[in-house]
Amino acid sequence: MEVPQALEALRDRAALVRESLQKSQTITESMVSILGSFDHRLSALETAMRPTQMRTHSIRIAHENIDKTLKAAETILAQFDLMCKAEAKILREPHEDLESYLEAIDQLRSNIQFFTNHKSFKSSDGILNHANNLLAKALSKLEDEFRKLLANYSKPVEPDRLFDGLPNSLRPSATSPGRQGELGSKNHSENQKNLEIAVFTPPTLIPPRVLPLLHDLAQQMVQAGHQQQLFRIYRDTRASVLEQSLWKLGVERLSKDDVQKMQWEVLEAKIANWIHYMRIAVKLLFAGEKKICDQILDGIDSLRDQCFAEVTANSVAVLLSFGEAIAKSKRSPEKLFVLLDMYDIMRELQSEIEFLFGSKSCIEMRESAQSLTKRLAQTAQETFVDFEEAVEKDATKTAVLDGTVHPLTSYVINYVKFLFDYQSTLKQLFQEFDDGAVDADVQLTTVTTRIMQALQTNLDGKSKQYKDPALTQLFLMNNIHYIVRSVRRSEATDLLGDDWVQIHRRIVQQHANQYKRISWAKILQCLTIQGASPSGGGGGLLGGDTGSGVSRAMVKDRYKTFNVQFEDLHMRQSQWNVPDSELRESLRLAVAEVLLPAYRSFIKRFGPMIDNGKNPGKYIRYKPEDLERMLSEFFEGKTWNEQKL
Repeated sequence: MEVPQALEALRDRAALVRESLQKSQTITESMVSILGSFDHRLSALETAMRPTQMRTHSIRIAHENIDKTLKAAETILAQFDLMCKAEAKILREPHEDLESYLEAIDQLRSNIQFFTNHKSFKSSDGILNHANNLLAKALSKLEDEFRKLLANYSKPVEPDRLFDGLPNSLRPSATSPGRQGELGSKNHSENQKNLEIAVFTPPTLIPPRVLPLLHDLAQQMVQAGHQQQLFRIYRDTRASVLEQSLWKLGVERLSKDDVQKMQWEVLEAKIANWIHYMRIAVKLLFAGEKKICDQILDGIDSLRDQCFAEVTANSVAVLLSFGEAIAKSKRSPEKLFVLLDMYDIMRELQSEIEFLFGSKSCIEMRESAQSLTKRLAQTAQETFVDFEEAVEKDATKTAVLDGTVHPLTSYVINYVKFLFDYQSTLKQLFQEFDDGAVDADVQLTTVTTRIMQALQTNLDGKSKQYKDPALTQLFLMNNIHYIVRSVRRSEATDLLGDDWVQIHRRIVQQHANQYKRISWAKILQCLTIQGASPSGGGGGLLGGDTGSGVSRAMVKDRYKTFNVQFEDLHMRQSQWNVPDSELRESLRLAVAEVLLPAYRSFIKRFGPMIDNGKNPGKYIRYKPEDLERMLSEFFEGKTWNEQKL
């Protein structure tokens, strides 16, 4: 029973499932039918809506295009408005409001760029033509404004203003008349030390407030491609003003022929002034020009360097040409010191010249300055050699009749002493040619020694002009003593050394001894009778000779000879001259120490023989005190009665 029931239940369930599946199939078919109907309707709806959608899209595109057109029109109108405002400013003169004028030009350039990029605009070509013509006129006015502004504020600098920029020690008021290139101190070495700490203040060539305006004008001209116009205007204006400033200062163009024709005193003054002018030109004027050129043409490097080079070229050439004329002129000893001064100033200015004229555009001026420095050094060295030779070969016939210091000696010694004021310069000059191969101190010592030797050689020759050998010795004594004393009192002693001084002091003493021997040996023989004693007895008094004794006649003869010789010496040698008071007294004392004891001894031994005879004063004319007094008159150089050497 249970199994049939289970099968029945299973059949029922299967029937139920079958029925459910049939319903599901019916529902599915109904849904498919419904969905198919929807798809058909949607397709129809889409077909119906497509025209509407297309019209909506077109309207949206049209709106977008209208917006774009309106915005473009607004932009163009704004450009038109800006261009009109710029044109209004440009039609006025730049000087009325230069800053606003420059802004207007910048705006006009912007407008031109805009319409160049929007050539689709119907009237763009016409607008561009108008704008470009307007810009050309504006730039022309700008160029004129630059020229006027630069010219109006470019004035020659008066000398007084330049002097105000110098250190106090270099201002004309601090220097002697006609030598305004020199410092107040007489010592060249001190001058150089003072210059190392000196402060130079370049003058204000163009007011600071004007420089930015000129800079902006220059920038506009360069942007417009007017570099050459800018260059010509700047060069012509500033170069002329610089040349006028130098002319007012006293700078003049002189040729080699002009230099050769000048008297030395005139030329020396012009050289001193040239040194002053070089310092002012480089440290003040050229430095000032460099400063304003850098500011006005800032950012325009190639044009800036070229402008500075062209502005200064002629002025530099005028200054250096004078130096070249001096360096190439005929050499003479007196020119050595001015050549050293000129060499000094070129060395002093070397760093400034290299800085100011350091660009490629200035290479010619820089090389010209270097060339002049070397030429001055070479000429100075050649003049130095010439001087040494001239000293040795000096053949002047100027006779120093009284045996005093020869003019050549004082000239050479003063020359050498003056050279020692230029020690640092001379050492630098030696190094210029020897590249430091030989110590500069050694070279200076060698040169000084050679000059001294050349002088002594010449003096030896001049001493042979004297016929009196005693005067020859006095002449050499005076001159060598002058040399030694001068060396001891100068810096030369540091170079020549104590040994040199001692050797030459002995030479002085040797000449003094030779003078005494030549002048006084003969007269001393009158006072010497070897192995003799006064003769006694009446016969002796009457003039007879008693054997080994000395006769009155011999004594009288000795006195007469002594008197004649001493009077002759006194007459001549009181006219001779020993200018150094110490040396003069020393020589007198040396003579007195020999003569007076011998004379006293002679009087003591033989005087009674004469005193006891007739007219003793005829023979014994002088007492020792008289001789001492007369000796004090020797070497005074009182007169010379046209006596020959």
